[in-house]
Amino acid sequence: MTYSGRTNFSIQIGCSPMMKTTAGKSHDQWKAEALTLTWPRELVIDGRQVAAEDSASFPHLSPRDGLALANVPSASVHDLDTAVAAARRAFDDGPWPQYAPRARKELMLRWADLIEEHRDELALMVSLEMGKPIDDAWRIELRAVLATYRWYAELADKQLDETSPVGPDDLALITREPVGVIGVVTPWNFPLTLSAWKIAPALAVGCTVVHKPSDLSSLSALRIAELAIEAGIPRGVLNVVPGSGSVLGRHLGMHDQVDALAFTGSTAVGRAYLEYSAASNLKRTWLELGGKSPNIILPDAPDLETAISTAAWGIFFNSGQMCTAPSRLIVHRDVADEVTAGIVARASEYRPGDPLDPATGMGPLASQSRIVEVEAHVRRALEDGAESLIGGSVFESTTLPGAGSYFEPTIFAGVSPDSRLAQEEVFGPVLAIVTVDSDDEAIRVANNSDYGLAAGLWTADLSKAHRLSRRLRAGTVWVNCYEEGDLTVPFGGYKLSGNGRDKSVHALEKYTELKTTFIHL
Repeated sequence: MTYSGRTNFSIQIGCSPMMKTTAGKSHDQWKAEALTLTWPRELVIDGRQVAAEDSASFPHLSPRDGLALANVPSASVHDLDTAVAAARRAFDDGPWPQYAPRARKELMLRWADLIEEHRDELALMVSLEMGKPIDDAWRIELRAVLATYRWYAELADKQLDETSPVGPDDLALITREPVGVIGVVTPWNFPLTLSAWKIAPALAVGCTVVHKPSDLSSLSALRIAELAIEAGIPRGVLNVVPGSGSVLGRHLGMHDQVDALAFTGSTAVGRAYLEYSAASNLKRTWLELGGKSPNIILPDAPDLETAISTAAWGIFFNSGQMCTAPSRLIVHRDVADEVTAGIVARASEYRPGDPLDPATGMGPLASQSRIVEVEAHVRRALEDGAESLIGGSVFESTTLPGAGSYFEPTIFAGVSPDSRLAQEEVFGPVLAIVTVDSDDEAIRVANNSDYGLAAGLWTADLSKAHRLSRRLRAGTVWVNCYEEGDLTVPFGGYKLSGNGRDKSVHALEKYTELKTTFIHL
């Protein structure tokens, strides 16, 4: 089974590869619409749009051109307390957890319909906020968001409780009940998708949510919440509070009225949330963290050209800003020269471009600070003796708008498995190629990582595919493809890549409590 890389990720997050892309709009049309966008200006708390305390805000600079898009309302600790109190009331006294599951389903489906009506607007917001190419924002990000809310809405009234066969004189009921108030903290790289992976299952089972989005993608999160109000989602069920991660994130993690917290982001911040849980109410803390995913290409790969094109797509898609990016290419020496030459040749297809151009394959990094961090990784790779094959610098062109955050597609060969480039998550368009001499060495190198989020394996030998995939210490293993899957399969990692699972029925486990009711008849 072989697939083109670009289609793979579309399927992984729920996008039909046959769908018409970007609403058929041209580069000029998207640029014109960007000038007419109305950006959110207020927090969403207790079913209302409210100004931040003291009308505090911060400017958001678009990575497209370095210019200010809008001022983002900046919540204070008091604002966050107000949001948590609203979510607490909505759970303890409000109708949402008491609704029949079918009623929650109908409201969530109405919300999804409104998201679809505003698909162009939301895709444009994402593209301008964090630099995702408009084609990917419209065709992939928004498709995934819609699929996620609809899938969990439909699941809401299809979960069954259990009884246990304890004998004729007793009745044992095993029921799942919503945990309560859920804190959700999400990053900017797939801002609406990763939020939906947490918010949708939490709401479907009857929980209420306080969402702290990334500073780099707060505006689109607020707009989604505004649409929830319009759809009739009851007051306090979904609250969105942008602001300082170090202040609000810590306060949310320490809050005694938050019953569980779901986080996607760095391993360092994930550790902090576990500490916050231990220091407060021992709230369940679910973590989807970083990755340094290996992608193994063996000599018997069924289609070497597809393996090469998918490897290139995987590291340059979303400018490499993806926790599952196949950033370690582990290639057998027998095909190393051909694979390396092929990926270098394909790097030219990912020349950075204006994210509002539907033809752009790779947009900017999400911020100037990301440029600084990626440059530091490149310097360390050179210090450690890796061979630079292409890229490694800020990308500049007179055809790009303004002072954006563009970086060249970058490839290093001769990378030591123990080097910093092979061990540290770059979160940018930087590929490390490691050459091995056997299948066993490939597995040893792949597992030589503190992370365990995902892995790829290319082989035509079915027996080998089974045996080697079992040995890979990763939450997801793709064989002869990459980023394949859909909402029916769970997503999450081993080791420092986190705990718990997003997507699938298994995600509901994070947001429900098991209760046993034992009745003597």
